[in-house]
Amino acid sequence: LLNGKKYYVSSAYVTSKKPASAGAVQTTSQTAAGAQTSGGTAIALSSNYKYANYSKINSGTATLYRSTASNKKNKVVCVNAGHGTNGGGSVKTQCHPDGSAKVTGGTTGAGATSAVAVSSGMTFADGTAESKVTLAMAKVLKTKLLNAGYDVLMIRESDDVQLDNIARTVIANNNADCHIALHWDSTSNKGAFFMSVPSNATYRAMEPVASHWKQHNQLGESLISGLKSAGVKIYSKGSMEMDLTQTSYSTIPSVDIELGDKASDHSQSTLNQLGDGLVAGVK
Repeated sequence: LLNGKKYYVSSAYVTSKKPASAGAVQTTSQTAAGAQTSGGTAIALSSNYKYANYSKINSGTATLYRSTASNKKNKVVCVNAGHGTNGGGSVKTQCHPDGSAKVTGGTTGAGATSAVAVSSGMTFADGTAESKVTLAMAKVLKTKLLNAGYDVLMIRESDDVQLDNIARTVIANNNADCHIALHWDSTSNKGAFFMSVPSNATYRAMEPVASHWKQHNQLGESLISGLKSAGVKIYSKGSMEMDLTQTSYSTIPSVDIELGDKASDHSQSTLNQLGDGLVAGVK
């Protein structure tokens, strides 16, 4: 009864089970390598998160996995498989929270104030889509991090997640201790490198970049050091300055890591090698 009137609700819309928490959906998971987790929790973009209102594509969810390894680190690593948002290339989002223009080129040129919400990525020389390889890499890294005692926030675990670059970043800001976006470069004959924060005084004075750019670069340098220790080829000095949407909205240590280029081998053995290097860098 409601206000003296009788109403009916289909059983399809009700349950006797208590939800895990507001806005969270519980799932169970076991990684391919057997690393047990306590189950995954779906994490949506909350309108209460700072910078959430800048996102244009945000109906999807990320998933948080808790490690049950004996050597738990009590740290959450966000693993972001680059690309993989259907329709992301036809939507644009604001490059910087303050509305200022990009200071470097990239997928979107310098001087632009808006960029594609999520680019489709490049195609490897063998015809494989970059988004397929970043997803495979993310799954390998998830397993290795869980086994090492780290909790993992997986942004994407399928071919498509409806979360743009801002949504991914903001979810990571509020649910992880660091954010690693996985990519391969569109050029050839390069090794691994990370996108460092541009040496531009105006950009480095803009919040939240001003408060976190040193952390971003430190994370990138650590990951490159880990990759090098695993025998991975490193491009030049291991970094390239780039004004990214991700960096511009990040409030935790955050980096775009390019794990090779379109000519690079991306076999399972290579992904395992890269995963070992990335975990070493995280440690």
